[in-house]
Amino acid sequence: MPLKLLAVGDLHLGRTPAGVPSVLGESVGRLGPDAAWRRVVDTAIAESVHAVALAGDLVDHDQDFFEAQRLLAAGIERLLEHGIAVFAVAGNHDVDVLPRLARTIPGLQLLGAGGRWQREQLEAGGETLSLHGWSFPARHVHGSPLERGQPESGPGVNLGLLHCDLDASGSRYAPVARAALQSTGLDGWLLGHIHKPGALEAPNPIGYLGSVSALHPGETGPRGPWCVTITNGRIESVDQQVLAPLRWQPLSLDLSGIEQASEAEDRLLERIVDLERELDRCHQPPLAVGLRLTLTGRTGLTGAAVEQLRQAATRNLAGRSHRQVFIDRLLAATRPEQALERLAKRNDPIGMAAQRLLLLDQQADDPARRRLVEAAWKRAGRLAAESRWNGARPLVLDEAFVVEQLRDVGVRLLDRMLAQQARPDA
Repeated sequence: MPLKLLAVGDLHLGRTPAGVPSVLGESVGRLGPDAAWRRVVDTAIAESVHAVALAGDLVDHDQDFFEAQRLLAAGIERLLEHGIAVFAVAGNHDVDVLPRLARTIPGLQLLGAGGRWQREQLEAGGETLSLHGWSFPARHVHGSPLERGQPESGPGVNLGLLHCDLDASGSRYAPVARAALQSTGLDGWLLGHIHKPGALEAPNPIGYLGSVSALHPGETGPRGPWCVTITNGRIESVDQQVLAPLRWQPLSLDLSGIEQASEAEDRLLERIVDLERELDRCHQPPLAVGLRLTLTGRTGLTGAAVEQLRQAATRNLAGRSHRQVFIDRLLAATRPEQALERLAKRNDPIGMAAQRLLLLDQQADDPARRRLVEAAWKRAGRLAAESRWNGARPLVLDEAFVVEQLRDVGVRLLDRMLAQQARPDA
């Protein structure tokens, strides 16, 4: 009989997911970390796991103490009724509040309090797991958790549970090198802190569990805890249990060959039907999906299609009665019907727009491309800092975002100029 451990990344109880449109109304409360935690508990029971391991930032902030206490106590009580142990380490967000919760909630076992390594042993079905944990002793930790001590291997499979900044020298959040983790001799490391899930694979997983449920639209794709199965004294499998109640999903829509803008809606419906079939195969399907839609393909109807789809963005596009599907973001990355290379030879605004779009296709180290991107980056930074945006959703001003926005603006501008030129009275 295998031993099963359900490993849970950053949950951030108490936080409300950002970017959810008002059209969802009161259902927002069913889409955040609170609902994700209830789904985690349901999964642990349904999968008959032997323990749940929480990798830090379980609680978002000290002020969330009472809410987190109520939610955690109810969930852990259910887990204990099914013989499921619960272990946790503190991260930078819950360095103070998690130890307090551990003192008030029976069954919540905090590992490595005060920044010291602690090992707990779990036995089930003839298998043994030695779980090693280290908790943040302060909100900022500039040194590696391995500098002042190392976990000592115990019997059976040895797994580390740690909240840290992997391969990020100089970080304030317990920086540690992957090579240093590997040198400890443990069979694997389950990490918290970075919200993007890593590629965790048996028999020696090392990487981030990721956030259990998306906290903002930038956290795209599948989210959920990971089930670690131990058989015959080794890690046999590490499988993500996709269960986030809210999903932000990148989706490309090819507009090649459309003859009228309304066909964009027809093609979008086809893509949504395919997506919903995929989502229904998740461990626990999402209740809401925000589409990060990118228009692609070769067409002269980009502008008209954008306007058509903007109207659809205010409606629920789901084909399932239990789910909300909405357009969160709409970007154009299409190509005109005429080749950009040909348009770029023109000595007019159309030629200039085509030239800049071609620049974005060059390698990142191309000098001309670099100048274009950096100029836009600085401009975007100044705009984002203006006081009128206080309280708005924060922007992640990285190069990918800037290039994305440049391409979107360039494509729409070029499409508009070509459309104007095609008019008899232009």
